[in-house]
Amino acid sequence: MPMDTPLLDNGSENINNSGNAEEEEEKAVKFVERFWFESKKLWKIAGPAILTCLCQYSLGALTQTFVGQVGELDLAAFSVENSAVAGFAFGVMLGMGSALETLCGQAYGAGQIRMLGVYMQRSFIILLTTALIMVPIYVWSPPILQLIGQTDEIAHAAGKFALWMIPQLFAYALNFPMQKFLQAQRKVLVMLCVSAAILVLHTIFSWLLILKFGLGLSGAAISINTSWWLIVILQFSYILITKSDGAWTGFTWLAFADLFAFVKLSLASAVMLCLEFWYLMILVVIAGRLKNPLVPVDALSICMNINGWDAMIAIGFNAAISVRVSNELGAGDYRAARFAVLVVSITSVSIGVVALILVLSTKDYFPYLFTSSSAVAKETTKLAALLSITVLLNSLQPVLSGVAVGAGWQSLVAYINVGCYYVIGLPLGIILGFTFGFRAEGIWSGMIGGIGLQTIILVIITSIRNWKREAEQAEGRVRKWGGSIAQNQ
Repeated sequence: MPMDTPLLDNGSENINNSGNAEEEEEKAVKFVERFWFESKKLWKIAGPAILTCLCQYSLGALTQTFVGQVGELDLAAFSVENSAVAGFAFGVMLGMGSALETLCGQAYGAGQIRMLGVYMQRSFIILLTTALIMVPIYVWSPPILQLIGQTDEIAHAAGKFALWMIPQLFAYALNFPMQKFLQAQRKVLVMLCVSAAILVLHTIFSWLLILKFGLGLSGAAISINTSWWLIVILQFSYILITKSDGAWTGFTWLAFADLFAFVKLSLASAVMLCLEFWYLMILVVIAGRLKNPLVPVDALSICMNINGWDAMIAIGFNAAISVRVSNELGAGDYRAARFAVLVVSITSVSIGVVALILVLSTKDYFPYLFTSSSAVAKETTKLAALLSITVLLNSLQPVLSGVAVGAGWQSLVAYINVGCYYVIGLPLGIILGFTFGFRAEGIWSGMIGGIGLQTIILVIITSIRNWKREAEQAEGRVRKWGGSIAQNQ
């Protein structure tokens, strides 16, 4: 009998090992199933959101292409107004409107559907007021542009064009709240259909007004203003007609309640997103201060153009994870919110790796798609390594910002952005570019350091955050800002 004991022990051990292996395999299968299920939810939001971003991004890009065929001064005026004046307004309005991603998403997850319409109206009030405050920037844009280094001729031409573009500013003020309102309910296909239809009409109108009828910049202004206001009108018509499944119950005086708290969250959102939105835009401005800046500025502009298109993918994921996190926290399911963050991080980084490989493998060829100058193409090729790192970092960083918006961490991330971008990254870039003579590569390298540091900090914060407490805070936020609506339901 004693001789049989080891055999029995080995058999038990084999059985236990076999059982453990089966358990591990079952866990792996369940993880894959959960990952696939969450990915489908993610892509249902991210896919249309990415295409919507591309359509709206293309409105200005296509118009710039037509304006470029009119004359050099017209092109310079359009480019400066579109990037400096309208770009500034776009960043502020998008940031202010992003407060709705937190509030509407969490209210939707909590089942407080009627609150979404009230939140949207509060955002209308705040953003329209902000637009009025920003009108002087458009009116006095010539001296502002001269102050940042533009020539008198370009500054005055861009300033005149900026006056014609004031209607676009107020379209932004109405568009972004409606988009966040629809996005929180996962009605992203509506936004895509509207944006795609307007893009087709915009292309035709821009060609007719700018080139066929010879209206130049005035034709560009008419075309862009009309397109943005058509987007606003069509989206609002959809909301009025469908009532958005009960999320819209009409205009109400409750929109004026709790405005101070709403303004604080809107300002935090604006600061957070604007600091990110303007960070790489500053790169080209700083490069313009280099000795003989024409070639490095052209090369950087090509790289930023590619980075801009790539960023549309990241912005789509930003929107998707913001919706997923806010919905799940609002519903009290913190585990689902945490898992959604894991899935979107793996997905976006995988796409970032593909983008990195694509940039590096085509670095000797893609510059010639944008320039016929061998000097500019050579400089762009030199910058390709930095571009590849940037697209990789930008695959994860906007996603983590979307997590922050969905959870309501805007104020915290705003402080992180100030420190990483403007206290560390920007000065480091200036030192490397000018003091150590690395020129454009040095400026960009320093700024990449800021992005990398910010990404690492956000990864740590997201990893150690108490998600159960976040769900409790989301419930409290819904109760606090729901007012009498929450009590009546």
